[in-house]
Amino acid sequence: MGESLMERVKPKPNTKSKEVSKSSLKPFRWDFAPRFRANAFGWKSQPPIKRIKEAVSEIKKVAKKDPVSGAEGAVLLLEKVSPAIRNVDSSSGAIGSTVNWAIDELAAIIAAAPADDILREKWLQRVWQAIEDDGIPYLELLAEHWGEMCATKPHASRWADEFIVILRHIWSPDTPRGGWFKGTYACLSALLKAERYEELLELIELDPHKCWSSRCWGVKALAAQGKHDEAIRYAEATDDPYAHPARIARTCEEILLSVGKTDEAYSKYAFAANHKGTHLATFRAIAEKYPNKDRSAILKNLVAQTPGEEGKWFATAKSLGLYDEAIALANSTHCDPKTLTRAARDFVETEPRFAMEAGLSALRWLLDGYGYDIIAMDVSSAYRHTMEAAGNAGCASAAKARIVQLLERESSSLFSIEIIRRLLPNESCTEGA
Repeated sequence: MGESLMERVKPKPNTKSKEVSKSSLKPFRWDFAPRFRANAFGWKSQPPIKRIKEAVSEIKKVAKKDPVSGAEGAVLLLEKVSPAIRNVDSSSGAIGSTVNWAIDELAAIIAAAPADDILREKWLQRVWQAIEDDGIPYLELLAEHWGEMCATKPHASRWADEFIVILRHIWSPDTPRGGWFKGTYACLSALLKAERYEELLELIELDPHKCWSSRCWGVKALAAQGKHDEAIRYAEATDDPYAHPARIARTCEEILLSVGKTDEAYSKYAFAANHKGTHLATFRAIAEKYPNKDRSAILKNLVAQTPGEEGKWFATAKSLGLYDEAIALANSTHCDPKTLTRAARDFVETEPRFAMEAGLSALRWLLDGYGYDIIAMDVSSAYRHTMEAAGNAGCASAAKARIVQLLERESSSLFSIEIIRRLLPNESCTEGA
């Protein structure tokens, strides 16, 4: 099927074009090429990851001076990468993530190269053959860049005409379910580039699964026509149980930001669209997109989005220098005592009052039985850093009195109680020490 498709796509030569043609290409010796022979790598993922990054760096360096040679190198790497890494252990996802990153970089280089239809068609046929031969698959994401790699509307339209026949058959109600066409997203991408918006939307409606991965192209088509509100409604109407909500929210957020509706984008989508692996990373992602928003207001909104997890935002507030907010969060719901103790240790000189409050909060949660694998040193460290900070802040006696009050509360950790009681009589700190 791949060969017949390529045989049917025969663009007419553009003899008047000033773009670089096939005949003007000079042979280029790539350092990466010999390293990407078939089955070049074993099962470990780090060596090929390193080589892929080196190869992309080499291609980008060449592309800055010679865009056409850079694009030729990009096509060559796309042809070689999958056969070279087919034996690599992909269970961690590291090699797949690296290939996806490389695809984004290489597709952009191919798209930007000033090549005529003949040379570009040669590149596209080679890339399509690489996709057809990719059995893992590692190059699946490449199809989503097809429209941009076509570079022009006429070229994209020619490829769309070939893909669409097969895709209509795959999505036909008369076709048994379970079939998959590798050119699905290449077709949708090409239709978008060709600005065949209505045809694209009609085609998406044939998708029996109504999945976000196809409907997102309809959102792009509507947005490209300036129908931003309609695009958002189309996105929100997606009924795909397997679609991650963050992807849909991110798309809607991008549309609103593109038309200057910052407040609406923030209130409706910012928190769902920018959720990261850590609380601090989430905050930074939102703050970067919304630089005019007050940092403490962003933090407050984030905390409101995660009720019952106030204590987990302590480290974020601390990193932002919002010390009063940090202590309030640490005392709202249980916070890791070791995190609080480290804060007391790290700020004992620079922010002693904050360090004291962090240490007191650590002692409170230790006495309430919170923390993982708590040993005597954890309790004594929290106590000593608290008293040292209190001494630097000039309120050692007050801190000691507050610790005594904590001991008088009903506590669940007799282990922590006994350690703190042994330390209290030996404490020699005095007010202002």
